[in-house]
Amino acid sequence: MLYFLVWRDIKVRYKQTALGAAWAILQPLLTMVAFSIFFGRLAKVPSDGIPYPVFSFAALLPWQLFAYAMTEASNSLIGSQNLISKVYFPRLIIPIAAVLGGLVDFGISFAVLLVLMVAYGITPTIAVVTIPLFIVLVVATALAVGLWLSALNVKYRDVRYTIPFLTQFWLFLTPVAYSSSLISPKWRVVYGLNPMAGVVEGFRWALLGKKEAPGPMLAVSVLIVIVLLIGGVYYFRRLEATFADRI
Repeated sequence: MLYFLVWRDIKVRYKQTALGAAWAILQPLLTMVAFSIFFGRLAKVPSDGIPYPVFSFAALLPWQLFAYAMTEASNSLIGSQNLISKVYFPRLIIPIAAVLGGLVDFGISFAVLLVLMVAYGITPTIAVVTIPLFIVLVVATALAVGLWLSALNVKYRDVRYTIPFLTQFWLFLTPVAYSSSLISPKWRVVYGLNPMAGVVEGFRWALLGKKEAPGPMLAVSVLIVIVLLIGGVYYFRRLEATFADRI
């Protein structure tokens, strides 16, 4: 059932679209261009010695996977109300399927990033073998937040209106357009309370060969994700029996 729900979400997303999968390339690419102009050229934001277009694009990939997966998971129960009200199955499958559907776009955009790295002559180090772990961490973070918001969305329908603002605000709290090196070292552990901070910096470190690993900041982010995920599963399962009635 999980497979068919993921496949359904992918088909619905690309059905009757003019550009289809090209959106997976255009969205991070155009955002990278905007960041490169305003943050890279005009604001002169440091990029840790990495060409700013590659620096920002490498962070946009995990961020956009997270943002898309979190949004889709948050609205997944409301979007599947007909299915939920007609047949019983573990409701947890629905937000999980919504999160996994974002991996298709991520895979397409990742291929573009590899082309950019070749164009700028960037060769990854042995740390690149940890990339799958960071992808799992992105998915886990999106699922953790999505479980909380999807359950709350059934209970309070105005939650859906807060999601775009939350996503936009969270973007600027995350080192996507800038580096965490701008944060004082004594505050980076605290900065890791934002789980996406450690994920994004870890992704850059693994792929672009940055010398300094995220270290303690990443450890704090992983811990926060685990707590959010365990709490999200518990809260989701606690309200699961009421979904069919409330929806």
